[in-house]
Amino acid sequence: MNVVVVESPAKAKTINKYLGKDFEVLASFGHVRDLPPKDGSVRPDDDFAMEWEIEPASAKRIKAIADAVKGADKLILATDPDREGEAISWHLLEALTKRKVLKGVAVERVAFNAITKTAITEAMRHPRAIDMELVEAYLARRALDYLVGFTLSPVLWRKLPGARSAGRVQSVALRLVCDRELEIEKFRPEEYWSVEADMVSGKSDSFRARLTKFEGRKIDKMSIGDRAMAKSAVAAIEAASFRIGAVEAKPTKRHPAPPFTTSTLQQEAARKLGFNAQRTMRTAQKLYEGVNLGGETVGLITYMRTDGISMVGEAISEARHVIGDRHGALYLPSSPRVYTSKQKNAQEAHEAIRPTSFSRLPENLHLDGDEARLYALIWKRAVASQMESARFERTTIDMENADGTLAMRATGSVLLFDGFLTLYTEGRDDEEDENDTRLPRVDQGAPADVKKTHADQHFTQPPPRYTEASLVKKMEELGIGRPSTYASVLTVLRERDYVRMDKTRFIPEDKGRVVTAFLENFFSRYVEYDFTAELENQLDKVSAGDLDWKQLLRDFWTQFSASVNEIGDLRIGEVLEALNTALAPHIYPEREDGTDPRECPSCKQGTLSIRLGKFGAFVGCSNYPDCKFTRPLGATDEAPAAEGDGALGEDPVTGETIYLKDGRFGPYLEMAVAGEEKPKRSSLPKGWSRDTINLERAAKLLSLPREVGPHPEDGEMIEAGLGRYGPFVRHGKTYANVSDIEEVFEIGLNRAVALIAEKKAGGGRGATSEPLKELGEYDGDQIRVMKGRYGPYVKWKKVNATLPKGLAPEDVTLEKAVELIKERDSKGGKKGGRKPAGKSAASPKKKAPAKKKTAAKAKG
Repeated sequence: MNVVVVESPAKAKTINKYLGKDFEVLASFGHVRDLPPKDGSVRPDDDFAMEWEIEPASAKRIKAIADAVKGADKLILATDPDREGEAISWHLLEALTKRKVLKGVAVERVAFNAITKTAITEAMRHPRAIDMELVEAYLARRALDYLVGFTLSPVLWRKLPGARSAGRVQSVALRLVCDRELEIEKFRPEEYWSVEADMVSGKSDSFRARLTKFEGRKIDKMSIGDRAMAKSAVAAIEAASFRIGAVEAKPTKRHPAPPFTTSTLQQEAARKLGFNAQRTMRTAQKLYEGVNLGGETVGLITYMRTDGISMVGEAISEARHVIGDRHGALYLPSSPRVYTSKQKNAQEAHEAIRPTSFSRLPENLHLDGDEARLYALIWKRAVASQMESARFERTTIDMENADGTLAMRATGSVLLFDGFLTLYTEGRDDEEDENDTRLPRVDQGAPADVKKTHADQHFTQPPPRYTEASLVKKMEELGIGRPSTYASVLTVLRERDYVRMDKTRFIPEDKGRVVTAFLENFFSRYVEYDFTAELENQLDKVSAGDLDWKQLLRDFWTQFSASVNEIGDLRIGEVLEALNTALAPHIYPEREDGTDPRECPSCKQGTLSIRLGKFGAFVGCSNYPDCKFTRPLGATDEAPAAEGDGALGEDPVTGETIYLKDGRFGPYLEMAVAGEEKPKRSSLPKGWSRDTINLERAAKLLSLPREVGPHPEDGEMIEAGLGRYGPFVRHGKTYANVSDIEEVFEIGLNRAVALIAEKKAGGGRGATSEPLKELGEYDGDQIRVMKGRYGPYVKWKKVNATLPKGLAPEDVTLEKAVELIKERDSKGGKKGGRKPAGKSAASPKKKAPAKKKTAAKAKG
């Protein structure tokens, strides 16, 4: 018997069918060991010795594999074909070696790019040993990420209360977002004018031309800066006589893009499908591991973590066959297209992302939802990469007046042959239309008459905020991180509340900007783009066997630890002044009246400065406590706030002052109420940050609860409000959740009655929750996503694990659920703790050891 170990149970079932009865295929459920999130897991003073921990759930998987291996002839490690997969195999081998179950058992490592019978049986014929150079690159990466996170994060906590963590790649990605926001804030729009004219020559149709020369000077985009000059140019055009000068028609081609890499797949899925990187990779994983087709699980795409852009010869041949059958010989190049990567740091899985069989047409598979859309995108891109180029004719017509002081130019592009564009057009952030303008035939030397002139005012625009697609593209261009890590890095930024999303664009939160400014001022080397990229290049050298991984760590730690030690005695005042300077365009924008942006708008004597509180940074007056003026970092002083502790202004109904304060559980609003002993207070609802609160929003929030209307059955008033567990509508003693706080301000009677009826029909406390999603089996029991009173959670046996912030129920995978269950189970399952397996109720209680304060687990 041969034991094969893969990473996921879905993959195990499929591969077991392919290999037959002589093989037992088991799943490791990803990594079986990890660095425990505590001080000392990586020890620089002990030549970077690393302490690995096996979680209880992983221990069960290792035991199952060890039991199977005891009577086996061979152990075949078949984890993913990249650096991470190599590391999982190494971890498993180390764990089994410690259990002493490998005596007399041959150990082989195999890797395959696709989960198909052909690919797997071929891989089994070519086993190899574990690639220790890849493992060492993994070890170096994990050690670096740990050392940066667990060394910098405590510094942040001491110097910047409210900061969450720092990370080797995470902090540099955050800097990109913050730098772009700073560019936008510093941007000052410039006025410019475009001058064009509708022209005709002889009996030709009218065509549009733009001004290219005026008063003998070349005109570019910014040359005409005001209305007066634009009017002067228009008058000159209308008074001039033009003749056709050069007429040039030049054929051009547009070639197809290569098949997808991890990065380009994430970018294109964001542009065309609206997927974030995490959603793209999760869906691609499903397509790779296989879907059920006619009762058989089939892997539909090759491995999705790769920088390679080539396809094997058999795949190219199959793609060309499909092109010939579906589109004809005109769309098939005379020879196959060959793509080579310009990147020096290609991933270890070299082939591009492509269908495992091009004959599986997207329309014939009947896939659902995300899987259908992503498979179609991958299939079309891969097929288009082998199609004929699109051909255009670009035409330019130049016109001048008699003395050559005034010139106009018309340009057009006509699609002559669509080629690959008949199947696939690559999305672009700056989409350009190449086939929308056909110019008429005109004769050189013929007169050209002006029919109508156009002068339009424009203003330059600031650079756009990053989308996931453009941020991933920028990180790849700079060599920051690796495509396989982008999804997790961007997720961490959102989970730490360092950024928020406005539709599809990243906006840095004040917390993120303060952290970035601190790191740029006091740890600048470690958030420099070039330094981070060079570190990635060194990790690639370790993968290639050209650099010793321990030497890399020694060189890094020598300089890094010295930088951290230097910052130890830094006074908070020095930190704050550096932040005041770095964030000035954001915190202290220029005032319209020209006064000092840092003058206190309340007392007119103090100076505004960043101050640090328990819940983060804010702006306050230097005359505190005599002047108690405060405001959020991102607020402005255009409408001076009333004197007081975070005063926002007067409530339009009561005339009382509304204050924004920081409390034990976060920011809240407070307003005195005439005739009542206690002031009225309200916490900020989920999704509302401190720096987005103005007087209007505060007044709306403090006006709750509001009366919606009488219930049609008994006439009792229905109220809408914000409670401990979020927004609600209430009828009598029945409370029904409302999905969004904004709906509380607008909800009508019919909607409120329907929500209350649904709540009553669903039962009260103790009613059984309905599963939102069935995920599959783990260790003999089903895992389900459930709808709970306080939000969705995953349930397995008696363990309930709440979904983390930002993870929607429909996005939960079996692997993610298992990870959450493991984490919850290791903490004791249900609230209040549960008895570990095998312990009797009568077991004497032992005093728990004091918990050591540790840094939060850092993510690169």
